Amino acid sequence: MRNPPGKRVDYAAFSTLTSRWNDNDIYGHMNNAVHYQLFDTAVNGQLLHHGILHLEASPTVFLVAETGCRYHAELSFPHDIHAGLRVARLGSSSVTYEIGLFSGDAETAAAEGHFVHVNVDRISRKPAPISARARATLETWQIS
Repeated sequence: MRNPPGKRVDYAAFSTLTSRWNDNDIYGHMNNAVHYQLFDTAVNGQLLHHGILHLEASPTVFLVAETGCRYHAELSFPHDIHAGLRVARLGSSSVTYEIGLFSGDAETAAAEGHFVHVNVDRISRKPAPISARARATLETWQIS
């Protein structure tokens, strides 16, 4: 049996993302591939906002190792989308985020996904420990 969609209270941090005209497909709703772009924007936007990631200067960067999505309801242009974020697992060099996409003020997620980041050295691309500063912020996004 499939789990019901998550609620806003299930998420720790939020971003508001604006849908675009070209996000809709021929069926009049957001194309499934756009959901993954929204996940990427929500996660990296939070990392930038909290100073965990600096695009040009960070000695380490996060690379995507895995993503997935469950669709519950349609999203479409023109609507603001609120992306809820929480940390499901925090390892030594990886973090698993769960993201809920909410249409406008809806209390139930239209789509929910997971997003695994591996922290790697910017040059060698070998896994590196998540810094204490980043870990402290990521821990605040964990919901039990």
